[in-house]
Formats: sequence, structure tokens, C-alpha cells
Amino acid sequence: MKNILVIGGGSIGERHLRCFLKSGRAKVSLCELRAEIRERIERDYDVAGTFDSLDEALSNSFDAAVICTPAHLHIGMAQQLAEKGLSLLIEKPLSISTTGVEELIETVNGNNLSASIAYVSHAHPALQAMKQALDQQRFGPAVQLILTSGQHFPFYRPAYREIYYTKHETGGGAIQDALTHMLNAAEWLVGPVSKLVADADHCVLEGVDVEDTVHVLTRHGSLLGSFSMNQHQRPNETTLTVICEQGAVRYEGHNSRWLSCDEIGDPWNVEQEFPLERDDLFISQADAFLDQLEGKSGPACSLEDGLQTLRVNLAALESVKTGQWITL
Repeated sequence: MKNILVIGGGSIGERHLRCFLKSGRAKVSLCELRAEIRERIERDYDVAGTFDSLDEALSNSFDAAVICTPAHLHIGMAQQLAEKGLSLLIEKPLSISTTGVEELIETVNGNNLSASIAYVSHAHPALQAMKQALDQQRFGPAVQLILTSGQHFPFYRPAYREIYYTKHETGGGAIQDALTHMLNAAEWLVGPVSKLVADADHCVLEGVDVEDTVHVLTRHGSLLGSFSMNQHQRPNETTLTVICEQGAVRYEGHNSRWLSCDEIGDPWNVEQEFPLERDDLFISQADAFLDQLEGKSGPACSLEDGLQTLRVNLAALESVKTGQWITL
């Protein structure tokens, strides 16, 4: 059993806590400033302990920490934890700037620690299977990627006006909050973004000024990409399509499946479907991180890959301001 400290008791922190417990492989404690949240967590979950400060928590022994605070706090906190010898699972995005990231990587590597970024799409079995088909070039080399995605954010996160989402400086807005998941997934599937141009605006969401609608054109070397996302449409849908020279593959997040087509004019063929419960991906993510701690596997999403996607986030925000292509 590994001793895991979850830092931050908001919705994502509680989910990580719950899913590490569901793995059956970890003892879990919580560090959270708000007394009412600590008391509820103690009442609702079989936690090893709760702490109202990081200093108090670090007077105890842990194998790893899961950082679930707003993004602008990630790097400073991760550096402190790594210097104490704790491995790290850091919520996305890695940060809101690249400051301190290289130093963190050096500390993690120098102390022989495990670290991963919690881009949970890496745990989705449909995306894993689709990536395997792409890596094997089952449909030939990939040449184009298209993402279309949207959901009604106020329905799924009714407190969005009271959390980090309201400001870019705390990791808010559609680019850093939602699109970053799919930018990271795309880089995982077809390689890193080399340049991009972006357009975004605040169109619908009440009570905030950050962008809720985004369009991004990307280049991944010679491969062309396009991303269209909003956080206000009624249907909750995500499709990520990769066009290859001898066919095409498609991930449907809302249906938890992937599809293929390799004959001209044929309909999509369902390759695999994966019925998933609400916590399944996060339990799989917890298991993958625990496997990493035990030396059974590498990181699902490394610090270096998280840094690459962070640079993409920042380039998209810069492009929205300038209207220019940004080369990474």
C-alpha cells in the first residue's frame, strides 16, 4: 500500500481521493485549508488523515502527492514536495507559465522520483486502442487531425463562477481548462504541435469574461490539425478524427468508443466500445500512477510532455491576442 497525499479538496481533489481509495492499493490523506471540506471528507471516506496546511502534512511520511490546487500554484508546490522526496501526480495544466518547470524536472530526475501529469484521456481505453492502431500505421501515415467538442459547462460545473475558471491567471478559460485535454491527447496521438494560430471569444457563459469558444489551427510537423470547442452547447459531444493515407480513425468520447473506415464511401465501422462508469478513468489513472511508483511502467504523461502542452496553451492564448501564427 502506498501512502498518498491529495492536496486540494475541491471537486477534482475529492475525485482523486475517492479513486485512489477505490484502487485498493493506497492509503490516502487530504491537505485542505477549509475545515468544512476536511470534516466532510473525514465523514464520507476512510481517509488516513486530514491536514489544514502543507507544513503539517509534510511532518508525516508519504510516497507521493497529488496536486489539485489551481494551476498557478502547481510548480512552487511541486518543487517543495520534490525536494522532500515525494513523487508527483500534478493536475492539468502543468502551470500557467513555464517558470520553474525546468528546475522541477531537474529535481524530480535528480531525486529519482516518479512524476506524471493528470491528463486523464491517457487512461481512456478507446484512445489507447486508437493510438496503438496509429502507431502501427494500420491505416498508413497520419496526415490530418480534426477535433470537434462541446458541452454545457454550467450544467457539469455549476460553481464555475466561484472557482479558478474565472481568470487565466489561475488556469481558467476554455483553452487552459478544457481544450488542453484534447491538445494533449492530439500530441500523444500524432506528435507535438510545432506552430498554431488561434481565435477565441467569450460568447455565452454568464458571470465570467474568459473565452468559452475556441478555434485553433495547428501544425504537427507536416500534419495539419484543427480544433473547435465550446463550453456552452447543449449536446455533450467530443469527436477526434485522424485522417490517414489509407483510411481514417475516430474517437467518440461521448460514446466511449473508436471507429475506423478504410474503404472509399463506406460508413464508419465501430472497432471497440467501452462502457464506463463515472470514476472508471480516474481509477485507471490512479492505477497507472501507482504502477509507475512501483516501477512497473513509465509515466502516462511525463513532465516533459506536460511542459510541451503547457507551451501550446500559452501559444494559443498569445495567438488569440495577436492574431498571429506562433511557432513553438
